[in-house]
Amino acid sequence: MTKLINNATEAIADIVDGSVLMLGGFGLCGIPENCIDALVKKGVKNLTCISNNAGVDDFGIGLMLKNKQVKKMISSYVGENAEFERQLLSGELEVELIPQGTLATRCMAAGYGMPAIYTPAGVGTEVAEGKEVRNFNGKEYLLELAFEADFAIVKAWKGDKQGNLIYKDTARNFNPLMAMAAKITIAEVEELVEDGELDPNFIHTPGVYVHRIFEGVNYEKRIEQRTVTNKK
Repeated sequence: MTKLINNATEAIADIVDGSVLMLGGFGLCGIPENCIDALVKKGVKNLTCISNNAGVDDFGIGLMLKNKQVKKMISSYVGENAEFERQLLSGELEVELIPQGTLATRCMAAGYGMPAIYTPAGVGTEVAEGKEVRNFNGKEYLLELAFEADFAIVKAWKGDKQGNLIYKDTARNFNPLMAMAAKITIAEVEELVEDGELDPNFIHTPGVYVHRIFEGVNYEKRIEQRTVTNKK
């Protein structure tokens, strides 16, 4: 069975209304741009999106929010998206804000086949409301459940036809954790190479976790906050 898909449209063809999606990326770095654009064009609705952030108004997950495709966001940081804020304050969007480390560890737990983890992050705050708290060696910990996602959509620098992936620098971020955590993982890559071309010592995500892979096109790679110095 081949994992190679022609393009993003084919890769996301069976994502339906109500699906739970994990989307790799941090800010606008390492986000699956092609798949997000394909989801916007498809118009699938009532999605639950698990992502570190919600993009910006005109890029990334922000495009899906603008198109009213997202029912719930599970994120750590959402401060760059005015449409997100509007939908949250108007009651149009469900939001679960969780500590960034907890987000990462809940992804990892899903990949490891663990149903839950205990973490001290959030104890005594709104994050702890309705959750089990246990004391270990005199310190309190929250019980946090592993995520259950239908699809993980990730973006890598290089990949081969078996789904082995290499990420570049900080664009790695949440992608490896999410790639191993969903029922079906879709990977878009900047460069697709033949099997055997990738050095096994540098593979970040083994192909066993990836179900579909394709070579993406027209990456913008936007910078979320550009800071420059005027030289005189």
